[in-house]
Amino acid sequence: MIDNLDEYLKKFISINEGNGTIVHCAKDATEAVRIVLEIARQTSARLVAKSKSMVSEEIHLNQALEAEGLRVVETDLGEYIVQLRGEKPAHIITPAVHLRRGEIGQLFHEKLGIPYTEDIPTLTNTARTLLREVFLTADIGVSGVNFGVVENGALCLVTNEGNGRMVTTLPKTHIALMGMERLLPTLDDLALFLSLLPRSATTQKLSVYTQLLRKPLPHQTRHLIILDNGRRRLRNSPLRESLYCIRCGACLNACPVFREIGGHGYIGRDESIAPYPGPIGSVVSPGLLGDNFIHLAQASSLCGACKEACPVDIDLPKMLMRVRAGQVNSEPPTVGKGGTGLTSSAKTVLHLYSRIARSPRLFAASQKIAALGSFFLAPRSSWLRLPAATGWGYSKDFPSFARKPFRERFKLKERQGSEKTGKVEKMTIDTPIELHKSVPIVDRVQQFTRELSALGGQVYEAKDVTKDIVQFLLSRDIREIMLEPGVLDETLLRGAKIAFTHNPDPGLRAGVTKALCGLADTGSILEAEGPGSPLQASLLPEIHIAVLNRSDILPSLADAMPIVGDKDSAVFITGPSRTADIEMTLTIGVHGPGEVHIFLPS
Repeated sequence: MIDNLDEYLKKFISINEGNGTIVHCAKDATEAVRIVLEIARQTSARLVAKSKSMVSEEIHLNQALEAEGLRVVETDLGEYIVQLRGEKPAHIITPAVHLRRGEIGQLFHEKLGIPYTEDIPTLTNTARTLLREVFLTADIGVSGVNFGVVENGALCLVTNEGNGRMVTTLPKTHIALMGMERLLPTLDDLALFLSLLPRSATTQKLSVYTQLLRKPLPHQTRHLIILDNGRRRLRNSPLRESLYCIRCGACLNACPVFREIGGHGYIGRDESIAPYPGPIGSVVSPGLLGDNFIHLAQASSLCGACKEACPVDIDLPKMLMRVRAGQVNSEPPTVGKGGTGLTSSAKTVLHLYSRIARSPRLFAASQKIAALGSFFLAPRSSWLRLPAATGWGYSKDFPSFARKPFRERFKLKERQGSEKTGKVEKMTIDTPIELHKSVPIVDRVQQFTRELSALGGQVYEAKDVTKDIVQFLLSRDIREIMLEPGVLDETLLRGAKIAFTHNPDPGLRAGVTKALCGLADTGSILEAEGPGSPLQASLLPEIHIAVLNRSDILPSLADAMPIVGDKDSAVFITGPSRTADIEMTLTIGVHGPGEVHIFLPS
């Protein structure tokens, strides 16, 4: 993707312009900020509602807008908390991870005027109430972009709380900020990366809200700002591999240094906090923003935990060593003949070892030969001498080879285990688990129900959908709903004295929509914009009710991509909205619905 970035960018921009999006290309932070300010002037904007965006942190957008007299409100709970404290995010996924509930309770008491409390649901509900007014009155909504899909021009946003959907749906003007490297060729590629990102970021199979935005909503203007800000330079440097980063934060969580000092410990020479902390930040920050952050590469033990955790296999230890060596914006050094410093005999030994190590049979045979040699030579240790410079054989004991190689011991243990349990089925270390015969085929409806229930959603068997939903509404004393047209029998609703509207109404407690499909492996449903504003009906009320046909439950996200490909705006919803921004404690119901109920017609 990075190799053909210019070609993909050209196509992506062309498709987006055809979709009705106004596209801007910004060469640096100054130009990106200027574009946002110009859009704000053209729309006479005063209030900007922001979803979490690392690009906005990179270009210091908030400070620039506030300097021009605009009110900017971060709507992600963690970002909102650190904004109230006048701080920078401490983590790219959980911005307020460094704060305890007592500190947040005191903050809300002082800044928001509520009684002091350490109850996390109360603190979350306070933020929900105050930010709801911001969503409804904002002139501009600003969001990031997790992925851009070249195939159809879709902007993909991944969130859990629902604030990302709010800022892209409710304001009349939406500005999306995207780093130019965040492109994927096709929707199939997107399906793959959407399985990697949430698992690595928050251990979820799929985030609560996965939006795909192709065309602006009716009566909405969308601007897309594609930012360079050093990315082209980084692509042509020894650090180009860092552009593969999907901003999951896995390397931060794995890094022993980051876990000890936190994100605010990554400080530039000018004492500014790096927008990107941790192992990846120690490469990206100097790569994009220059020598001010070049020393951050020293804040690493090079233990390799970051590389092991990275879902896209970025060799971060290697990148960190290159930053330390001053290879930030230069071509990688080339090593000529003899440049390795190895003798010819050492090279011969290494080549021989490389050949043996690549062949399982040769490697196993070499282990047996080595073990046999060790057995005969061990009693005569004086025969087994390495050069004195190594210390082995003189000041150190030469280690003996195992009598039986690991593979042989593993197979022996496996055979013994099979004899004890009576199982004759055998699975070797080379057998892919997903292809093994013992994996059962699970009914899609049962799997969908199990997955959604695990997330706090509810699934109901419905003999008569309208009657069953009416009964549910009356049990909750709900007398008026937002309703997507054609989903329920409106005559029966009137007979039950259930009022309904097809227009968005943020004051209603429940919204009823028709799901286009469900995903068995994640418990997700797909909603798309259309008559009755189903995207708002599934977002604004505290209770979301969806009707889903059994035959529309598909195995996985990849199977649903052909359905979503031509939709102007769509979202995969995976359970109720949630957050863990306060002390990593899961709290259900933030900006989106706190309840999701799915009715399956018989």
